Amino acid sequence: MEQKRIGIIGSGSWATAIAKIVTENGHHITWCLRQQSNIDYFEKRKHNPHYLRNAYFDLQKISFSTDIKLVVAASDIIIVAVPSIHIETTLASLDEQDLKDKLIVSAVKGVLPVHNILLNDWLAQKFNFPLSSYFTLLGPSHAEEVAAEQLSYLTFSGLNEIATRNIASYFKSEYINTIVNMDVIGVQYAGVAKNIYALGAGIAHGLEYGDNFLSVFIANCANEMQVLLKEIAIQESSGAALMNHNASVYLGDLLVTCYSLHSRNRTFGNMIGKGYSVRAAELELNMVAEGYNASKCIHTMNQTLKVKLPIMDAVYQILWEGASPDLTFKNLEQILV
Repeated sequence: MEQKRIGIIGSGSWATAIAKIVTENGHHITWCLRQQSNIDYFEKRKHNPHYLRNAYFDLQKISFSTDIKLVVAASDIIIVAVPSIHIETTLASLDEQDLKDKLIVSAVKGVLPVHNILLNDWLAQKFNFPLSSYFTLLGPSHAEEVAAEQLSYLTFSGLNEIATRNIASYFKSEYINTIVNMDVIGVQYAGVAKNIYALGAGIAHGLEYGDNFLSVFIANCANEMQVLLKEIAIQESSGAALMNHNASVYLGDLLVTCYSLHSRNRTFGNMIGKGYSVRAAELELNMVAEGYNASKCIHTMNQTLKVKLPIMDAVYQILWEGASPDLTFKNLEQILV
């Protein structure tokens, strides 16, 4: 296999975890960080100043830059690991020619706000970027567990199985198992949906519901997500309606995001359930909870899809319409099966 040059865009916990995996597998990366001060700190202390501070790096395997065009030019495979809300500003200086003949791997778990579209759709509109050169990197996984070298599973999706397996090979290690999947659209919507459901699980926990209710709630979330994904597959004419939605990238990622204390969406929801305002929860968390904006995006999308999504609707109403968490979940109690 021809060795590809790898670039990473993003400086948060997931980007840092990805950089750790790839460099420890012996590959050199070109890493785009927004601020020179972060690069200076990294080069002095050998770890990210803000995220996964216990993960140390061999700096001989990293070329840092604040210039995204330089990073893209120096890379064959570009891993995008920034929150969906920051995609447009992060990639604003690029043009179509910059991305010509590149492979993009999305580690983004959200829909682009305002546009209500996935990253691949936005790239196609703005840069005429082909879906055949687009891949996804999804869980179930947590950056904190990757940093601690606890066994984690990563799922890579793309239209071409051989090309997808080649990309996955850069990540396979003693503590990373890789899975290949062809449902490049469906896995992204699953990644969007599970964050919304994790917010709901957090709200339930904040309202002091117990394990029994949470198990029923999450089982219903799994069923609702499957209904949504099948409808999207039909609309996209992708044939992915026949995918196994009990696989780890769907059900597994839903479970870990709803239950884990590492989940920022669950933590955000827990604050809402305890009475925090959305703004207060954002300030307290100091990290992006993708499910917040995603709940509005899916609500808008569903004006066209017209799928029954009572759990997603409940989360949207609490976060965006000021509905009472307590009363909204009282209503949900009556429809869960």
